[in-house]
Amino acid sequence: MYRFLLTPRWWGINAFVLLAVPFCIFMGSWQLSRFDARVQDHRTQTEQVAAGMKAAPRPLAELLPVDKKTSGMRATATGRYGKQLLVPDRELDGRQGFYVLAMLRTDSGEALPVVRGWLPGHADAAKAPAAPSGEVTVTGALQASESPGANGVGTGGGLPAGQTAAISAASLVNLVPYDVYDAWVTLDKADDGMKTVPATAPAGTGLDLKAFQNLGYTGEWFVFGGFTVFMWFRLLRREAEYARDAALGLVTNGTEGPDSGAAASGDGGSAEGPAEEASAEESVTDGAVSREADGESRARAAKG
Repeated sequence: MYRFLLTPRWWGINAFVLLAVPFCIFMGSWQLSRFDARVQDHRTQTEQVAAGMKAAPRPLAELLPVDKKTSGMRATATGRYGKQLLVPDRELDGRQGFYVLAMLRTDSGEALPVVRGWLPGHADAAKAPAAPSGEVTVTGALQASESPGANGVGTGGGLPAGQTAAISAASLVNLVPYDVYDAWVTLDKADDGMKTVPATAPAGTGLDLKAFQNLGYTGEWFVFGGFTVFMWFRLLRREAEYARDAALGLVTNGTEGPDSGAAASGDGGSAEGPAEEASAEESVTDGAVSREADGESRARAAKG
């Protein structure tokens, strides 16, 4: 009953299934491994940030450039505060507010962006306390430059003077007349009663949209593989049922599929049509001959 599996058509179907199912399983497993890697990366970076806050601070120069290993570690730098800026639309403890950002000009000639603290409400320069004068030494968690539009960071369009949407060297060099480090520091303890801004894991290491896209793609590939197997079994059962009906004589011999039997039956019906018409014509002719012979008999009887 399953000899149809040896036909060229089924060889092609079976080859497709044998290739498609392992491919779907491989792609689903790969996407799942990508999601697991992002989860592990997020866990590692979170633990590193927590451990870095307990470690002794190191000079800024030893931790640059900022990468996944140095992000969140405590850094120390000495210099004099220059221009102060506000970073609006920043949330802390479920409340909306803004960062107070001051540029620490170091002996190297470059300025280090320092987040002195967070204040609630709309960004207002009158609310922000002035930065300390004279030479100061700051200590805080080292952070990589932010990317506008990522992780809630604004794009910076239409902001008033003295404000910046992102804490990044690319944005800040347009607002201050000196070079800026491609990094920033959030103080261990905020100045003048402001709230301390906690350090965060670097961008691309959290459970963001990309991580959950990997999880969604995992489900899609496994569904594709399961659907391929389902359709193969469905087609196999249909062909097996037809082969069984053919063996029992329920379909016309010589047909190739379930629809061929119906076509054959239609052809048989049309073949019987002419035979039935010929039989009807013979009956009409016989009737006419009989009536003619009966008329002749009656005529003879009348003459006699």
